[in-house]
Amino acid sequence: MRVVIDRSLCIGAGMCVLGAPGVFDQDPEEGLVEPVGGDAPDPGNPAVRRAVDTCPSGAVALVP
Repeated sequence: MRVVIDRSLCIGAGMCVLGAPGVFDQDPEEGLVEPVGGDAPDPGNPAVRRAVDTCPSGAVALVP
């Protein structure tokens, strides 16, 4: 599994940042999701899975 971030789906709700603040952030210009440090998040991290589960737009997803 890997984490995919689709900024075109992001609505800037910030649930990913609340669920995994050390993993996701919102860019200061548009408020859209981005990974902290630019690295792909670890799909095995429970906080990442929580962020995926709570993303209202499906912008943060796990794919095979």
